[in-house]
Amino acid sequence: MFEPEDIREWRGHDVVDVEGRKIGPLEAVYVDTITDQPAFATVLVGMPTRRRLAFVPLGGASVGPGYLKVRYTRDQVKDAPSIGTDDVLPAEDEAAVFAHYELAYDTAPGAARRLGRP
Repeated sequence: MFEPEDIREWRGHDVVDVEGRKIGPLEAVYVDTITDQPAFATVLVGMPTRRRLAFVPLGGASVGPGYLKVRYTRDQVKDAPSIGTDDVLPAEDEAAVFAHYELAYDTAPGAARRLGRP
C-alpha cells in the first residue's frame, strides 16, 4: 500500500497491471472531491503519435521499487475512458470513468464533479 499524500510524487513512474505488465507512466492524480483522497490516476498510453491519458482507480494499488501496481489488467486500463494529453476531464464524462470499472458514482450534494486535480 502507499501513503495517499505520497502518490503525487510518483508522477513519471511506471504503472503496472495486476499481472506486473507495464501499462505506461503515471501522468496525474485525481482526488475524490468528497474525501479529498487520491482516487484515480491517469496513465500515458498509446502509440507515440497517438498518446492519450487513460484513467485507472487507485483503490487497492500498491507500490514497488519504481512502480505503482494497480489491481486492473493492462487491457482494462487501455480500454478505459481517456482524454488527450493536454485535455481535462469534462464533468459530464466522469460517470463513464466510474462505470468502466464498475464503481459507484455519486457526487456530493451541490457538487458538480466527483474528481478533481489538486
